[in-house]
Amino acid sequence: MEKDWVKVFGSNISFEAEIIKGMLLENEIDAVVVNRQDSSFVQMLPGMDEVYVHNSNEAKAKELIAASQEGKMENNL
Repeated sequence: MEKDWVKVFGSNISFEAEIIKGMLLENEIDAVVVNRQDSSFVQMLPGMDEVYVHNSNEAKAKELIAASQEGKMENNL
């Protein structure tokens, strides 16, 4: 990972990281997913898929992620 990029989200469920990445891209924030899962250990010791953004977008990205998580929680009530 290049310098000046920060992790803003992590999940052991791959599609969640991809959804977050897509949401950030839709909001004009460049984002990448780094797969830290090891397929031979997924059953016993799952890894994480991590979403990274440039540090200049960190605050906005975290705000968008928090808002999306709040919406998910409200929809499950």
